[in-house]
Amino acid sequence: MTGRRIALQPGADLAGFRKAVRTLVAAKAPPEMVSFEGDAAPGLFGLEPEADAPSVGLPRAVNGMIELVICHSDPERYALLYALIWRVLHGERALLEIASDPLVNRLELMAKSVRRDLHKMHAFLRFRRVEVEGGSERFIAWFEPDHFIVEATADFFVERFTGMVWSILTPKGSLHWNKADLLIGPPAERGDAPESDPFEAGWRGYYEATFNPARVNPDLMRAHMAKKYWKNMPEAEVIAGLIETAPARVREMIEREAAMPIKRNPDKAVAAMADQAPASLDELNRIIFTSEPLVPGATRAVLGEGPVGAKIAFVGEQPGDQEDLEGKPFVGPAGQLLSRAMAEAGIERTETYVTNAVKHFKFVQRGKRRLHQSPTAGEVKHYRWWLEKELDFVHPKVTAALGATATLALAGKPLPVTKNRGEIRFGEREGYITVHPSYLLRLPDEAAKAEGYRAFVEDLRRIKALAEGTTQRTAA
Repeated sequence: MTGRRIALQPGADLAGFRKAVRTLVAAKAPPEMVSFEGDAAPGLFGLEPEADAPSVGLPRAVNGMIELVICHSDPERYALLYALIWRVLHGERALLEIASDPLVNRLELMAKSVRRDLHKMHAFLRFRRVEVEGGSERFIAWFEPDHFIVEATADFFVERFTGMVWSILTPKGSLHWNKADLLIGPPAERGDAPESDPFEAGWRGYYEATFNPARVNPDLMRAHMAKKYWKNMPEAEVIAGLIETAPARVREMIEREAAMPIKRNPDKAVAAMADQAPASLDELNRIIFTSEPLVPGATRAVLGEGPVGAKIAFVGEQPGDQEDLEGKPFVGPAGQLLSRAMAEAGIERTETYVTNAVKHFKFVQRGKRRLHQSPTAGEVKHYRWWLEKELDFVHPKVTAALGATATLALAGKPLPVTKNRGEIRFGEREGYITVHPSYLLRLPDEAAKAEGYRAFVEDLRRIKALAEGTTQRTAA
């Protein structure tokens, strides 16, 4: 067989790659006979795309990996992904679960780098206001991503800044939103974006006023916000001065400690949120997203995901590191295991509602790693109002508690999972208690993992039957 040279568009050409994969698979072209080139030349060289080439069925986890790694700046990304697809289609369906495999390890590192780049763009992009003809205004931002993530961030910014007219300019592409339509444009230069706007002086003042000198850690600051982003962030101009004056400001804080008011009461904070009486899940989510975290050190809320009216709601413990970075529940290793078990049990994840008892990631920092910390019973209690309101709006037929923390949140009291595993009522809710998928990942040996996973899938089958009314329900 002669070699195949595939030319794709610059950047993250997901559509072109998928088209090429369909044609290559139909032609039974092995990875070693294919080379990918991300230049501007259209089409396939040596292999014309087939209009009727059959689609390629891949596991959900593989499709997710493709969508992330396709955004990486490594020119070998397409070849690596095609090698993954080829192996999966030739008998290695669970390949991504083998972390020690060199190909899987490299792809996981690339995916992690892309996720972190997405998180940095979400967190460190700053809009600047400019006036345009007619007295209207437009907001322009400049950002320098490491990877081809511009199109992948479009939904995030459109959702959060729907009512603004804005442009995001980067060396790898641009986005333009006019409150109705999104235009994906070519790369830009730094000079195309404004250097500052009148609002920035006020923002710097706010940043200085809220800066906590007692928690200054320059190494940690640089780990979370690399200096490459500083030049485009107005608050970065005052960081050096704030660090320099931090010791003196800490002494002042200590001297004022005796006069400080009593610390904020989380119970009163929750009561104040409840007084807002949200009328829909969207309104509730706005309160959650903008409220102060009720666990120390947390960053942003990770909301539930799924349709209102879903027959099944799965409730976990709290977001993990990966969930916090992506802003979505159950996308890390435990979430991937849950998705696989759902598929085996005949449950379509997109038709269920998945959420957590605690909405923020609680962690302790160890160097560059954020290590998960379990929420306390008090923290679970503080979040219980949110969870109850959330489930009231979704109104599932069955609410499944994944693990002890979720059971505590739903039952209002601690219940051992092993003794209470199975059908239960959480007040007026039809419920089911089972293990959290992270428990399965921690089992000591392969035999125990296989048996634990089998039992977990059987639980999911019972939950599905309970939701569909095809099983005899136990008495309350």
